[in-house]
Amino acid sequence: MRISQVLLSGLAGAGLLTATHETVRRTVPKAPRMDRLGMEALRKVIAKVDGKQPSAEKLFLYTMAGDVIANALFYSLGGVNSRNVVWRSMVLGLAAGVGAVLLPEPMGLDPKPGARTVPTQLMTVALYTLGGLTTGLVLKLFAKRQKPQAPVQTLVF
Repeated sequence: MRISQVLLSGLAGAGLLTATHETVRRTVPKAPRMDRLGMEALRKVIAKVDGKQPSAEKLFLYTMAGDVIANALFYSLGGVNSRNVVWRSMVLGLAAGVGAVLLPEPMGLDPKPGARTVPTQLMTVALYTLGGLTTGLVLKLFAKRQKPQAPVQTLVF
């Protein structure tokens, strides 16, 4: 599989994760707020680098862009090997979701955005798993569309 296909698959998963998260957070009262977690992390990084904080709107846009890029690259790992891409990608998504629930506090971030309540935790894990599953399905689609290449014939003299 081509690297472009693997990266596009990861981007599809990350894009669906972000779009679904944004929709859910605007409509469901106990929805995860991973956008807040990302903005908090970005604020801390910027403060350590030069201290000049962007406006709230720019901070949100930078966070969303960083999330999509980072998640796309992470989900793309599901396409490293062409075997079991759907399963592997879904497990990567599950791991990302569990990490989003369990890792913020040890990293010095507020754990509430992804872990306020049990329903919030379950939604967080489900959203990341959905992104991984999407990546795997797109990888599988690309694999099916690839034409088998004829074996290279060598001339023997």
